[in-house]
Amino acid sequence: MIKINLLSEGKRPAAVRKAKGPSTLGAGKDIGQWLVGVGVLLGVLAVAAAWWVQSKKVEAKEAEVAAAQREVEQMASVIKEVEDYKGKKAELERKIGIINDLKANQRGPVRVMDYVSRALPELLWLDRMKMTSASIEIEGRAFNTNAVANFIENLDKVPEFDEPTLKSTEQQTGGVYKFAINFNYSFATHPKTDETTASTTAPAAAKKAGVKPAVPAKAPRPAAASNSE
Repeated sequence: MIKINLLSEGKRPAAVRKAKGPSTLGAGKDIGQWLVGVGVLLGVLAVAAAWWVQSKKVEAKEAEVAAAQREVEQMASVIKEVEDYKGKKAELERKIGIINDLKANQRGPVRVMDYVSRALPELLWLDRMKMTSASIEIEGRAFNTNAVANFIENLDKVPEFDEPTLKSTEQQTGGVYKFAINFNYSFATHPKTDETTASTTAPAAAKKAGVKPAVPAKAPRPAAASNSE
């Protein structure tokens, strides 16, 4: 009699199915791990690429900053030279101004004396002349008031002199008139004129102003006038 074990035969497919299940899951797990690894690698590569690009930009900026710094250092030396030049120029101009002022102050009294002497008419002489930086006060004597008037008129013709003012006039013993005059003056600075000598400029200015040359008084000083001094 032949016996057939149906139970054992029926269980075989199940065993086969059980054997195939774990191998399929292992393959899927390997693929997932591979994909994760590839993703991590791509992420690392992306980060590295971004870092490389940023480092290149930083290097380019540092090179620009270094070039700008070199230009600043070069310009600093140029600026220092310019500042030194400006300082030396200002100092030179100050010294030139002082020299011109000294020359003007030296020529001023000479020119004033020349103008005043050329403005003296006949029968008039001076006793005292006080000169400041901007004004002149003159005291003198004359044989008549016409001489005093002529003297004032001649002084008024000088361009550098303001209109003279007769402060006082007084007749003394012997018919002599004592007078006092004051006026302001100013000399404009002209570089070309300053190069010439005072002996050349003063007569030319007096001639242009129409001042008559002084003529020495022929009359002697009265004894009474000398005693009053």
